[in-house]
Amino acid sequence: QVHLVESGGGAVRAGGSLRLSCAASGLTVRTSAMAWFRQAPGKERALVARIGLSGFVSYYVDSVKGRFTISSDNLKNTIYLQMNALKPEDTAVYYCNKDPPSINCWGQGTQVTVSS
Repeated sequence: QVHLVESGGGAVRAGGSLRLSCAASGLTVRTSAMAWFRQAPGKERALVARIGLSGFVSYYVDSVKGRFTISSDNLKNTIYLQMNALKPEDTAVYYCNKDPPSINCWGQGTQVTVSS
């Protein structure tokens, strides 16, 4: 059974940075396409970035290009989302999942709040 646990969220001022982690069990990130998603208040969950097999990075949503970096650590079986130059519009609950996402793999997410 796949279990994904997100962590690293918090409250920061605009321009600040956070690094989110997603610890995986029940799957191997090296051989799985993975992704980060976010759900802002009143909005649907949306894709932020995806990382392909063996860490080949394939996609960032336009609004985070140049500010966010997705990566993976095969030894720790963990994926990360480094978020720099944060903006208030980045405020959301952030989730990781397989890519494409599996309904059975959604975790509790981690809250990111960016104040102006």
